[in-house]
Amino acid sequence: MTVFSGNIKKMSVDVNDDNVAQYQLNVGDNVLNMNDVIGKHISINYQATINCVHCGRKTKKSFNQGYCYPCLTKLAQCDTCIIKPEKCHYDQGTCREPAWGEKNCLQSHFVYLSNTGNAKVGITRFVTDGVSSRWIDQGASQAIPILRVQNRLMSGLVETALKSQIADKTNWRKMLQGDAEPIDLIALKNTLLETAAPELTELQNQFGIQALAEVESEIINIGYPVDTYPTKIKSINLDKELGFEGKLQGIKGQYLLLDNDRVINVRKYSGYHLDIQIN
Repeated sequence: MTVFSGNIKKMSVDVNDDNVAQYQLNVGDNVLNMNDVIGKHISINYQATINCVHCGRKTKKSFNQGYCYPCLTKLAQCDTCIIKPEKCHYDQGTCREPAWGEKNCLQSHFVYLSNTGNAKVGITRFVTDGVSSRWIDQGASQAIPILRVQNRLMSGLVETALKSQIADKTNWRKMLQGDAEPIDLIALKNTLLETAAPELTELQNQFGIQALAEVESEIINIGYPVDTYPTKIKSINLDKELGFEGKLQGIKGQYLLLDNDRVINVRKYSGYHLDIQIN
């Protein structure tokens, strides 16, 4: 039996040589390789303590997946434009943290298509060695970058132009039901770019020809360490249950999949102080 105790953050992700997602969970000062826990019995208990993932302040309620209320209202990374990048207001001189915005928002981004049980469009800052951590966080089984844009504002404007034709949200329940049926994302890309050509040309006329550029890429396939998928999903709420236990049957997205069809979104409980026991 091994016991870990401390505040958690969302699982960090990577892929191995076979493009299978690899997960690590930070628990206080410890790092758990969660792929090694699959097939084992896990017990998690919430100690009714939450600390802000940014400033460490104790808070009764977590906002925006791990922040205290003061940080929610002050940090640029918690501003509305992070969720809706087309509302970026840096050029208006009203960015909450201009230095943070310059480092994170005034950099090139990718617009992508992915398959999370259904086709969706999204944006990501990094595509490292061909794979974005965002794709893994969303449980995408396939993904492809389609456009590279000059900054976060542009990524939001392009996404807005495309999402009239395609979803920009993940249906997490469908994503957890099993392996998604393959989608020809290259054909979908060509269709979307052709249909949205007038809007994209208008953006180039407004912001410059180099504001966006098409990316040539093959479809990237991503696997997940899942022995058994749930048949009827039952979501665990730590604020109500305070704890749970069971056999870990897999991990997909930021979800732990347990026996008896129970699942928990680890990212939702960033900043929570947990006791984790593994047998």
